[in-house]
Amino acid sequence: MQTFFLAPTRQNVGLTSVALGVVRALQRQGLRVGFAKPVIQDETANERSVHFAREICKIDCPNPLSTAQVVARISEGQIDELLEDIVSLCMSAAEGADVLVVEGLHTDPSFSFTTRLNADIARSLQAEMVLVASAQDDLTVGEVKLTASQFRAGGCKIAGTIFNKAPATFDRAAAAQSLEGLPLWGVIHNNPSLLAPRTLDVARHLNADVIVEGELSKRRVLETVVAARSAAEMIQRLNPCSLIVSAGDRDDVMLATALAASRGIQLAGLLLTHGSAIDQRILDLAAKALDNGLPILRVNADTYTTATAISRIPPAVAADDFERMEQVLDSVAEELETAAILNSVKVPASTRMSPPAFRYQLIQKARAAHKRIVLPEGDEPRTIRAAVICEEKGIARCVLLGKPDVIKSVAAAQGVSLPASLEILDPDTIREKYVDPMVELRKSKGLTPGQARDQLQDTVVLGTMMLATNDVDGLVSGAVHTTASTVRPALQLIKTAPGNSIVSSVFFMLMPDQVLVYGDCAINPDPNAAELAEIALQSAHSATAFGVEPKVAMISYSTGSSGQGADVDKVREATSIAKERAPELLLDGPLQYDAASVMDVAASKAPNSKVAGQATVFIFPDLNTGNTTYKAVQRSANVISVGPMLQGLRKPVNDLSRGALVDDIVFTIALTAIQADAQKA
Repeated sequence: MQTFFLAPTRQNVGLTSVALGVVRALQRQGLRVGFAKPVIQDETANERSVHFAREICKIDCPNPLSTAQVVARISEGQIDELLEDIVSLCMSAAEGADVLVVEGLHTDPSFSFTTRLNADIARSLQAEMVLVASAQDDLTVGEVKLTASQFRAGGCKIAGTIFNKAPATFDRAAAAQSLEGLPLWGVIHNNPSLLAPRTLDVARHLNADVIVEGELSKRRVLETVVAARSAAEMIQRLNPCSLIVSAGDRDDVMLATALAASRGIQLAGLLLTHGSAIDQRILDLAAKALDNGLPILRVNADTYTTATAISRIPPAVAADDFERMEQVLDSVAEELETAAILNSVKVPASTRMSPPAFRYQLIQKARAAHKRIVLPEGDEPRTIRAAVICEEKGIARCVLLGKPDVIKSVAAAQGVSLPASLEILDPDTIREKYVDPMVELRKSKGLTPGQARDQLQDTVVLGTMMLATNDVDGLVSGAVHTTASTVRPALQLIKTAPGNSIVSSVFFMLMPDQVLVYGDCAINPDPNAAELAEIALQSAHSATAFGVEPKVAMISYSTGSSGQGADVDKVREATSIAKERAPELLLDGPLQYDAASVMDVAASKAPNSKVAGQATVFIFPDLNTGNTTYKAVQRSANVISVGPMLQGLRKPVNDLSRGALVDDIVFTIALTAIQADAQKA
């Protein structure tokens, strides 16, 4: 087990976000990572290190010591006893881990012992130190070298350094050269969007009255607009993520805000000062415009005092703002130098696929595939955001189908900048190209050109034809369409792949410490034994393609030969067919879910099984069982599910849940790109 101790070179370097970003980067490599924050210095902020490690990184961390406990021990001369307690705490955090990440004490002029205690802890743990510096001024590199020499003089080993909060002009190459051999683990650039609090956080900070809740917990504040001038002068400031601060008697401002909201501009909110209210006549006129998720708050203070208070909102991420912290950790992990970190890691990566490793490999494989994916719901807001993310991160080359002006308008209302390289195709300009190919594909059904034109009005059908004619490599739909609307054109125009008689689906279930594959939970209501065997083989193939070692459990209400009845007999027959078709595959059944997943249960119910207790692929006997189980696990255990991913088609088409989040769409696009690459190979 290896330990890295992260220590700051000065105050306010962003130590917590960097420390947890290192955890995420290591988890992405398949390593089992422990985390410890030995001492809490600020009860309201730094405790969040442990909180987010538990909630987001899914690490069982020990509770830290309080600053009062540490000060008492030091004042009583009990340094050795203090270090023993800290080492014990950290060792408990390291149980079962390959690597332990320890977040050191933040530099604090109120406590002169912090730097020395950091060195003492690192030495006691035999940890390698990683220095975290703020890259906001020209003194950064010199400060790092000085801090490194001080820690080395105290007997500490330095593994590397990380520059945080770097401006766009920061010269990474020059900094690396100036470090004179000290490994550079990464340069994390300043990203204002990651500092944006929710409107909810503003309301809490001001202790504001919530007049209209709207999307209070979803909208974020990037800019505060004080309505000091006329509405005409502030129109250009009515942008997405702008918080409008005004007294309620500014009727012109109220109407301008309502008009902006009616155009779909995602304002952060409207904040009324002086304890005022919007005139009822204005409310009656603008009620429909304001009723689109716009939060409306009220405070008793005047406008100047309120704006000043907003500027002083603490930068720490709120304890319940998991979305923002996820983005922070992903951003840090993206900008860390994986090769430099792994050069310092002396333990082999685990062969068990962890959720962070799965997500990371998913994105990396998609980038390498470099596929062109069509999105028929091109003017849908979440789809637009996902396409922009995929374009900017190089995950896939997305094609949005829709009217360019509409797509640009929707993007602008959300504050999304469309990259120049993002492809937008107007269906009206390309539809005719696919009439004859569609007639040819459906000639056995007697399809006429006129009928083809009518069907191609549906952008899902149009996108499917683009896939059928090899103009794109995959299709993702379903944010506003039903599963049937996505799958039916694929079955008619793409058809099943050679060797496959049915189309099925899998979900990748991102459990706390591993990834499981569930099939079929979305397509086939009641497959027969032969179809169930085919679903098992398709799912095992999908698991392998995405780095999950397939150990396939055929799920039933009975284990082995203990039960009888048509349902369990079907599973038993399907198991026999699958084993005959793929004798090399680790597959067993019938198995009850607990026998398939829990070693202790497996030992008593299926002692001779090579799958029981360690299954990674779960094949359910019917849609009722599969869909119910996946949703129960997802909701009860707060598990992220990626999918459904369709299997058995000649080319990849994937369906989204209509409640899909932007990240869900991004991961589905990545899945589709990887499928396309695998099918081409």
